[in-house]
This record gives sequence, C-alpha cells and structure tokens, in this order.
Amino acid sequence: MHTKTINRDGSVGVPLTGRRPVTGPHAFLAGAAVAVAALGAVLALADVPSPLRAPCTLFLLLGAPALAIGTALGRMDPLGRAVVGTAGALAVDLLVAQAMLALHLWSVRGGVVAVAGLSGAVLSVTAVRRAVAARRAD
Repeated sequence: MHTKTINRDGSVGVPLTGRRPVTGPHAFLAGAAVAVAALGAVLALADVPSPLRAPCTLFLLLGAPALAIGTALGRMDPLGRAVVGTAGALAVDLLVAQAMLALHLWSVRGGVVAVAGLSGAVLSVTAVRRAVAARRAD
C-alpha cells in the first residue's frame, strides 16, 4: 500500500499550473446563473407577483451559499465541492430560517437578504485569504 501525501497547495505530487480563464460555454453558463440569481433577488425584494419569482428565488437561495462554500473549498475535487456546497447551502438556508423564526423576524425579504449577505461574506473572506496567500507567495 502506498500512501500519497498532499502538498500544502493542494496538489498530489504535481506542480500547480497557472489558472486558465473561464471561456466558452462555461463562461456563458456562469453568467446565466448570475443573471437568474439576480432576477430572483430583484423579484423577491420588490415583491413582484410573477411566475418566475419562486424558481428564481429558490435558485438564489440554493446557488449563492453553494457557490460561496464551493469557492472556499478550492483544494477539493469538483464533485466533492459540489456535494459539500449543496449540503452547506441547505444547512445555511435552514439555519437562517430557524433563527429568523425563533426571533419572530421571519419575512421572505429578510431571508433573501440574510442568505445573500452570509454568502457574500464567505466569498469576501475567501477572496481576501487568496489575495493574502498570493501576496505572500511573491
């Protein structure tokens, strides 16, 4: 049995290559996902009675925390990040709803703002950590 060690940068005995920019269909799908999530936020916050409100808001409530958690776990393989991000998104949504109900502060707008705020905070912390790590590497 051979034990593999994982380097500090997350690689397994392989040097890291430079990050490639996202192009092609992946960039288009990422832009479409951001647009759907933004539409969900606008429809929920403006209280617009539309048939698109529920699915777009649900996409925001599941997609924003999953993206934030998946981005924070950058060293894992993509399938692992997707599974952990999805489970974490459900946990964040449930904890926000439970806290708001316990404090008698429940509202759809408040839930959307709370989940988006937590997701933005996690993304900001991840971006700062990566910038500091990149600065130290230079």
